[in-house]
Amino acid sequence: MLGTAPTTSVPATPPRGARGEFRLPGEAATVPPGYYEALEPLLPRVRKPAQYVGGEHNQVVTSWRAVQTRWLLCYPDTYEVGQPNQGIQILYELLNERATSMAERAYAPWIDLEELLRERGIPAFSLEAHRPLWAFDVFGVSLPHELGHTNLLNLLDLGAVPIHADQRSVEDPIVLVGGHAAYNPEPLAPFIDAAVMGDGEQVTLEVDDAVRAFKATGSTDRRELLRRLAAVEGVYVPAFYTPRYTDDGRLKQTVPTEAGAPAIVPKRTIQDLEEWQYPKQQIVPMTETVHERFSVEIFRGCTRGCRFCQAGMITRPVRERRPETIQKLVEEGVRNTGFEEVGLLSLSSADHSAIGPVARDLADAYEGTVTSLSLPSTRVDAFNVTLSNELSRNGRRTGLTFAPEAGSERMRAVINKMVSEADLLRTAEVAFSEGWRHIKLYFMVGLPTETDEDVLAIADLGIRTYEIARKHGRANKVTISVGGFVPKPHTPFQWAPQDPPEEIRRKLSMIRHAIKDHGGLKLRTNDPEEGVIEGLLARGDRRVAPAVERAWRLGARFDGWHEMPTLDTWRQAMDETGVSLDWFSYRERDEKEALPWDHLDSGLEKSWLWEDWEDARSDKQLDDCRWSPCYDCGVCPGLSIEHDTGYSGGFSLPVLPSNLGGKDTLPTTPERYAAGG
Repeated sequence: MLGTAPTTSVPATPPRGARGEFRLPGEAATVPPGYYEALEPLLPRVRKPAQYVGGEHNQVVTSWRAVQTRWLLCYPDTYEVGQPNQGIQILYELLNERATSMAERAYAPWIDLEELLRERGIPAFSLEAHRPLWAFDVFGVSLPHELGHTNLLNLLDLGAVPIHADQRSVEDPIVLVGGHAAYNPEPLAPFIDAAVMGDGEQVTLEVDDAVRAFKATGSTDRRELLRRLAAVEGVYVPAFYTPRYTDDGRLKQTVPTEAGAPAIVPKRTIQDLEEWQYPKQQIVPMTETVHERFSVEIFRGCTRGCRFCQAGMITRPVRERRPETIQKLVEEGVRNTGFEEVGLLSLSSADHSAIGPVARDLADAYEGTVTSLSLPSTRVDAFNVTLSNELSRNGRRTGLTFAPEAGSERMRAVINKMVSEADLLRTAEVAFSEGWRHIKLYFMVGLPTETDEDVLAIADLGIRTYEIARKHGRANKVTISVGGFVPKPHTPFQWAPQDPPEEIRRKLSMIRHAIKDHGGLKLRTNDPEEGVIEGLLARGDRRVAPAVERAWRLGARFDGWHEMPTLDTWRQAMDETGVSLDWFSYRERDEKEALPWDHLDSGLEKSWLWEDWEDARSDKQLDDCRWSPCYDCGVCPGLSIEHDTGYSGGFSLPVLPSNLGGKDTLPTTPERYAAGG
């Protein structure tokens, strides 16, 4: 079925009686069956069968009877995409360290195996022991983006769990979601029991405590379990809230309807990463995955203030790991896994205040070995000769990736991407002169206030970078990748209209025409229609949920895969359920309109986001608040942290409101701060 969207609808959720077929005689209340014996004969008939067998190095298999709470952690995509996800790896270790709990993992089976599972009556299963989804207490799903929503419904149905939360009993798993896309869970409200706002480490353990305490009572009242979950700070239970609308169809307010449910659900923030040194035993994949490296998160959060970037906004404030902790985690991880690449992860890894010493010490430790270092996320203006040499000391100079995001200086001011053309060209000069052979540049079109001149500036910047590449070697390459912008919640652009696909297509055609005489400059683009589903689900409210269910029943899943072009399926679902892209995606919101996520607190004040949206439309930039006075975005008050951005050899900047002395009261860069005291 690869290459075409599924055309047959999926069956409705199986009747609860079907579970009887899944249980072993005499063990209905104790140990659920494992399904590997039933699965194994099917594996030669599917692609990449190794992704379903388990048995990985560092996986944990726990006796079902030995624990009181049982979690199935899921990344709702294929194993090759989801296995490297560090959030799942961290929670897996945390839960399995507890004597009272266990965690196994699940991923979405590809279409070929799903058909065979449905044909044979085999439910969705865990990877470790191939236990059925329905048997677990909590089905914890990471939602890094919106294109996994139909996969979530499909996994529930395949796992013999009712897809509608109000149809589940106390015997069914709690369906708990987290991750960036969970910051607007309203399109999934009828299907999930709860959503977690913010960092998952502490809140997951508190949810585990609540589930264990509820089970100890012997109660059969599922609503009481939901009340216990809603009492955990940072946990949102959609069943306890109701949206209200104005006569013209705008959202008026989302209000709690259950006593004790908070009017605003707060975000949870891990304030000291030193207390959470995970993963320690990263699981080594059984087969090929999209990232095969040992990953260490060197800091969390970002204060660069890119207005399009949901991840940067919702993960504030910045919290760094100590250099010595990074060194220890890397040494233990390489020893425990045997990976030959170490990835130093963050939203902008070169922004760690001690990245130079960290890279140097690690390069010293692994010089002459097969172990190499990488910074998967590096800003153009943070890359330099020294960092280049440290990253490539073992002789690996293949490619670098940077994201200017916009081609013109004006457009970068709009999006607050404080990277100049001079920064980019200097970085290209450094990279190619130091022996790097390939630079990839990422851009977006469809940004707010964008003109055709801004679009053509992308082509011009790509051409100028390519000219530098050729100067240092005719074999050197430059690739520009351009995608369509999708506005996201909890960002200053949450009010902006999204460009329809025909407009994105027109702009991409302009770039393609402008570079046609530069044969060595490669252009890669996404299908302009890929952003349609993402945009709808990113900013939709509960009225979008019927379209999600209908699209799934019509066969939509793996919505982000080129092999599964499901947009026509989604358009049919939207037509049948009355969901309008003009309403949810293509119109600009005004300041007074309630947004579907207003009752979910990302830490950012809505009034500050609106001010930043107005600044964007005036081409006004804001400095990184790590090195300048506080802009009062709302995140830091109440946290027991200041802008602590360094430890050994680092520095810290106290939080001071900008109205105490203006922008120039304090130095605005680390170097000026260190020099000026």
